[in-house]
Amino acid sequence: MQSKNLNAKDLIHVGIYTAMYLVVFFAVGMLNAIPFLYPLEYLLSPILTGIPFMLFLTKVEKFGMVSIMGVILAVFWYLMGYTWIPALTYIAAGLLADLLFRLGKYKSFQFDIIGYWIFSCGMIGCAAPMWLLTATYMEQVRDAMGDEYVAGLQKYMPSWMGIAGIGIILVSSSLGALLGRKMLKKHFERAGIA
Repeated sequence: MQSKNLNAKDLIHVGIYTAMYLVVFFAVGMLNAIPFLYPLEYLLSPILTGIPFMLFLTKVEKFGMVSIMGVILAVFWYLMGYTWIPALTYIAAGLLADLLFRLGKYKSFQFDIIGYWIFSCGMIGCAAPMWLLTATYMEQVRDAMGDEYVAGLQKYMPSWMGIAGIGIILVSSSLGALLGRKMLKKHFERAGIA
């Protein structure tokens, strides 16, 4: 009988797949350097991170692994200067997604899609400081990137994008989960990785 406690192998999987997720997320995040492309992050990140995340889910059979991934991402974004808001959203998203995966007994693709959507919504916290802590956050951005960049952010990432992002991420994370599942079947299983 398999233990319900996390072991070293589980933690290694969490570390590897969190690193893969971050590399893909960071590559897409480069679009943020151009303000009018910033909203594309909600569309592209969940699609492309769906591949490593769905592969990660093939290794998840115990509660806590997705929560730990959320905590690692929370600490990462906090240390990157994104304030406490994405730390809070990623911890909450990781825990809620983990609960959903457990409800689906780690075998339900429907629960995987919903859980991945909730997990992906954690990214809204990365943009939230510009809406919730506007004066102080935008002053820091202005010092680093200049007035023109701040004006572009305010134009292309208005506060309603936080709400719209939930819907956009629902569509893009569903596509990402489907893409990840297709890649799993086509490539990863053939290579014996999944």
